[in-house]
Amino acid sequence: MSTHADRPIDMRSDTVTRPTDAMKRAMIEAPLGDDVLGDDPTIIELQERIAAMMGKEAAVFVPSGTMANQTAIRAHCESGDEVICHENGHIIHYETGSPAALSGVMVKGLSGRHGLFTAHDVEAAFRPRSHHFSWSKLVIVENTNNRGGGTIWPLAQAESVANKAHELGMRAHLDGARIWNASVATGIPVGTWARTFDTVSCCFSKGLGAPVGSAVAGSRELITRVHRFRKMFGGTMRQSGILAAAALYALDHHVARLAEDHAAAKKLAAALANTPGISVDMEAVQTNMVFFDVDPALGTAAQFCDRLKGAGLWVLPTAPHRIRAVLHLDVSKADVDRAMTIIAGCAKTAAAAA
Repeated sequence: MSTHADRPIDMRSDTVTRPTDAMKRAMIEAPLGDDVLGDDPTIIELQERIAAMMGKEAAVFVPSGTMANQTAIRAHCESGDEVICHENGHIIHYETGSPAALSGVMVKGLSGRHGLFTAHDVEAAFRPRSHHFSWSKLVIVENTNNRGGGTIWPLAQAESVANKAHELGMRAHLDGARIWNASVATGIPVGTWARTFDTVSCCFSKGLGAPVGSAVAGSRELITRVHRFRKMFGGTMRQSGILAAAALYALDHHVARLAEDHAAAKKLAAALANTPGISVDMEAVQTNMVFFDVDPALGTAAQFCDRLKGAGLWVLPTAPHRIRAVLHLDVSKADVDRAMTIIAGCAKTAAAAA
């Protein structure tokens, strides 16, 4: 892994990771078939493995996390139904209005610190089946929660939300794009996180370093519907075992090392908390993400990101004065130390220029 001082440190997302040489070899050597015709052996292996890991009957490979969530929504809902999730949920902010465009559903956002809500919140938001209302059909829990700070749902709270959904006649979907981070941080197996949910999605192209791909797991009946909507949304691929091989390699070699990203995030956050003009909610730093706020005296988040980029650190503004840095497979310990120095230096320079 390169640590050269002239190489930009890319902390924009854990999606920027690139396949390792060993992962590339696994991709090249993967036995292939035609997944549209259902006979790609590597795709079949991955889907069976994910289903077993999640404790579900079946799973299907899809190109992206957005498609994973949207095919699940479409599988659960009919046009005019309502989906309940957190107001900062990925399906609201980062999926281009897909719930409305692809499934014709309403989305009701709940409030709550760090991207969490409760079973009581679900019950209060629930709409009974009446010809006056959009019917509440699906609850979505995002674990870890991206905009909440990469925060982890307490297992009992996630299960109580799913159980309440079922009690009210709804279904529950777990947006587990970063479920591997939640599992590694807590020691709780992904199957335990998934057990009370009707469907669960997971992503291979974030912290696990695969170039492409997510999966949805659930009952055989539901996954048959997901599979149908994958086709409808244009997500079927032919010799896609070459991508499944990367995901299988990632599951074997890149899950446990997520603990390194979590430790690096805490180290970075602690340094930022001691930097004048920067503030961090340390309680929210639970996995591989660090959200930090920039004092207005240092400029806007976008302006500060430009300063950082000029110094060799790439991060993203997420609000007028909030910035996100994400630790991942391609960020070394030396990169973290250098990032700390860059941020401190830019904060000092911005303060002097104010």
